[in-house]
Amino acid sequence: MTFIRATRPNIYSGMPLDRLDHRRSEETLIEFSLAKGDARVLLLWRSRHLVTVDQRPLWVDRRLAEKYFAEGHQTVFLGQDETGARLAIDLSILDPDRLAQDVAPEAQFQDLRQIAPLLPDPEGATLAYARALMIWHQRHRFCGLCGGLTISRRAGHVRVCRSPDCGAQHFPRTDPAVIMLVHDGADSCLLGRQKNWPAGRHSTLAGFVEPGESLEEAVAREIYEEVGLTIPVSEVHYHSSQPWPFPSSIMLGFIARAERAALTICEEELDSAAWFTKDQLLNSPEDETFGLPSGDSIARRLIEDWLASL
Repeated sequence: MTFIRATRPNIYSGMPLDRLDHRRSEETLIEFSLAKGDARVLLLWRSRHLVTVDQRPLWVDRRLAEKYFAEGHQTVFLGQDETGARLAIDLSILDPDRLAQDVAPEAQFQDLRQIAPLLPDPEGATLAYARALMIWHQRHRFCGLCGGLTISRRAGHVRVCRSPDCGAQHFPRTDPAVIMLVHDGADSCLLGRQKNWPAGRHSTLAGFVEPGESLEEAVAREIYEEVGLTIPVSEVHYHSSQPWPFPSSIMLGFIARAERAALTICEEELDSAAWFTKDQLLNSPEDETFGLPSGDSIARRLIEDWLASL
């Protein structure tokens, strides 16, 4: 069997910055970075990025960023490239229209998935990195051990419980999820759809890894749970991975071969699932009757690479 491997990097991967982990313990790293004239800062509002009218991320200079940082808004040091330091500030508690007017009258806060396909991969990866970190901060304001308030440390990459009896450190976490293109060894693959997806949208199967199982076991389990097909882990082969900041996952992509058989669909997981031929996918109308996953997803990449292998 010819293994199907990734032909190019997935969107949201390839973050180009040097994260400078060895400097994050410097208490004044953020202040020092903002004080330099070459610092550039991303502004986020409720996980959305500020962009220009031509859908480009708007990097503000240090003068405006220093104002927001002084007001106590969550600030994260992202890293550095050859042109200077890069940071991000979360302004979710402020009025978004006023923010846009303060920075640029034509600017708007947009969801990352709307603009990422239009950006060079390294830039999209940087925005995804910033988004994931800010969501983590929003969801970990309280200690998971004692319930006390936490505070940001190490330039925004650790939260520490403020309770003197606890002091636990909490680090950003990424949830592993497997996503798999199931095919029959010929010219058909298996796609399903969930009720809350746009009309006609179909995609590959996926699910979170559970404690005590390997990635291959997670793939086999999810396939059985969702459509009732039993496959040996020997038929599960790694393809590629993708950072997925919606909100904080790493998508681990696989190709799996299964004997073509009738499906037993788990209605709690899927609205429908079926086998589709190569010709059906290549001639997808991309409308409310049938459509493939969005172009920024590893699901789309799995399908495209499988089609290219036939």
